[in-house]
Amino acid sequence: MPRRYLIVGQGAAGIAAAEEIRTQDPAGDILLVSQDPHGYYSRPGLAYYLTGELPDRALFPWDEKDFARLRLRRRQGRVVRLHPQAHLVELDDGSRLPYDRLLLAVGSLAFRPPLPGIELEGVVTLDSLDDARQIVKRSRRARAAVVVGGGITALELVEGLRARRVRVHYLLRGDRYWRSVLDETESRIVEKRLEKEGVRIHRRTEIAEILGKRGRVVGVLTKDGQQIKCNLVAVAIGVRPRLELAKNAGLETDRGIVVNERLQTGVADIFAAGDAAQVRDPRSGKALLDTLWSVAVAQGRVAGRNMAGQTAVYRKGVPFNVTRLAGLTTTIIGAVGRGVDRDLLGIARGDSEAWRQLPGAPDAAGVELLAAQEGFDVNHLRVLVGRQTLIGAVVMGDQTLSRPLHHLIAHEVDISSIRDQLLHPAAASSLGDLILRFWLDWRRDAAP
Repeated sequence: MPRRYLIVGQGAAGIAAAEEIRTQDPAGDILLVSQDPHGYYSRPGLAYYLTGELPDRALFPWDEKDFARLRLRRRQGRVVRLHPQAHLVELDDGSRLPYDRLLLAVGSLAFRPPLPGIELEGVVTLDSLDDARQIVKRSRRARAAVVVGGGITALELVEGLRARRVRVHYLLRGDRYWRSVLDETESRIVEKRLEKEGVRIHRRTEIAEILGKRGRVVGVLTKDGQQIKCNLVAVAIGVRPRLELAKNAGLETDRGIVVNERLQTGVADIFAAGDAAQVRDPRSGKALLDTLWSVAVAQGRVAGRNMAGQTAVYRKGVPFNVTRLAGLTTTIIGAVGRGVDRDLLGIARGDSEAWRQLPGAPDAAGVELLAAQEGFDVNHLRVLVGRQTLIGAVVMGDQTLSRPLHHLIAHEVDISSIRDQLLHPAAASSLGDLILRFWLDWRRDAAP
């Protein structure tokens, strides 16, 4: 009989696993179960849907022909229980589905703090397309909104609401935006751009209570006694992996579902990938969480290959993400920050915990370039220089150096020959040219 593959979740990790399984096992039966009625769509694309730059139909990278081509079966439903010994999962309608290999690609959920008024109509998070549609609908009537949290998702909400002409109050618990990843210059660049667009930023401000009338949001009360009138409260203070299924089935969990380098749990035929998987990082030696789309795809492929009986090992690459912060294209590579962001109670969606560390580089030094260039109102580059290699980089605006820096950091290229030049006080004026010339020389020398 064909092997039965069951994938819980139909996001980036689940789809990548299904593609890989089909490549390795043309005869296998692959069933994807998802409680999201919309199935597979681009989570990063929701930001552009909120701003009105993309219609919702553009969020779907696949159509029915793609699923038919890979002979994937799909079922909508919520898995409520795993039965590892019986090789079954149970759905909320009482039905049971058998499997030979199971993948938990269950993702994460936005954390909703236990605040008075958190259940009022008008309190929103951004987990799904339905959430985004609800925010768009509510923004048509909302005169003012409060957005709470740090990281990428909070900024997506701020920008989406401003694009829809809603007056936005942005509350930061700390003194600046995303301090665990960005340095002070980068935070201020983002904040000034937001303020220029009419966003009012409240630093060192926390909500004590969400105020309501007839079950709907009418404002917030801050811990310092300030009242802010609003019709909408958007919460983006971090995400938590969905662990209930794994915990109840007796699988090992920590902050995520603990898996080995093959993305395999302690039960040989159950795997996990994506936001919910906690995998050891060979660089730091720590088991870290990522909520990056590219990481979910990479993990899904490795899990799928192993589920199909092949042997594949997941090696965490250098964290790499291209996003948009206050309208400014920004690439974040490797380790660039340190510490815990007070604005986030969990990890931020679109984030990597490896960004927040400087592994093995206690003497790491940063050097930055800030200058206006033609076609970019802001162009900012920061690189973290270790003993012999570049550790991380933040590129805002002009993206010419994104690819060279990713290659140099990912390949741990020895930059000893230019290290002193990079760290020289006069380097800022020529930093970009210096890195570009070095990369071109390295690429030429590395060519076969």
